Amino acid sequence: MNGLSKALSSTVGTKFSVAATGALLAIFVLGHMAGNLQIFLGPDTFNHYAATLQGMPGPLWAARIALLAALLIHIIGNLKLWGRNRAARPVAYASLEPIQSTVSSRTMLLSGAILFAFIVYHLAHFTLGLVHPNFYSLMDSQGRHDVYSMVVLGFREPLVAMPYLVAMVLLFLHLAHGVASLFQSFGVRRPAWRDGMDMFGRLFAIAVVAGNVAIVLSCLVGVIAPFQEVL
Repeated sequence: MNGLSKALSSTVGTKFSVAATGALLAIFVLGHMAGNLQIFLGPDTFNHYAATLQGMPGPLWAARIALLAALLIHIIGNLKLWGRNRAARPVAYASLEPIQSTVSSRTMLLSGAILFAFIVYHLAHFTLGLVHPNFYSLMDSQGRHDVYSMVVLGFREPLVAMPYLVAMVLLFLHLAHGVASLFQSFGVRRPAWRDGMDMFGRLFAIAVVAGNVAIVLSCLVGVIAPFQEVL
């Protein structure tokens, strides 16, 4: 057990844990986006989807706890790696001219920190109902939590929609580099495959972000109409 702990706390072990949790979180955001796209199928379909999830409190909370643990491990691991890199180079370069690095790779820590703050806001909005609590209490004609109207009416507010759109730009940067880097952390990245893996990372990020942005913008500009108006 002591040997396993040492292995996981080593730089290689930390990189692996960061990659493993990053892969889990990337799969989640893709699945989360795909599920939310059902809003385009109308209120009944979307509210049924939400009611199905809410009707499984045990698995739902188990998934939430697992994702929270993965997120914390991911954050702590990245901070450890950043600290070790700083310690290995205590004197900064006099001038830094990025050659092979990209905006995505250079902003990973910053984008991750802002995305963590966004996650807290997102949970307060849709899970805890602290943002627009009057929308959170809506019920549809079948007595289900009217998540459809809550989402549409929420994103009709520019001050609510804009933070989501900004967060999606940061999510794109984070995913584009992070997903491509997973292969290297898992030891399967080869020089000949580099361009293909980088492209896969960008396409994955585009798919996730495009779906989320489509939902927010469609609500904001009125393409998706609310099922019920709140006075």
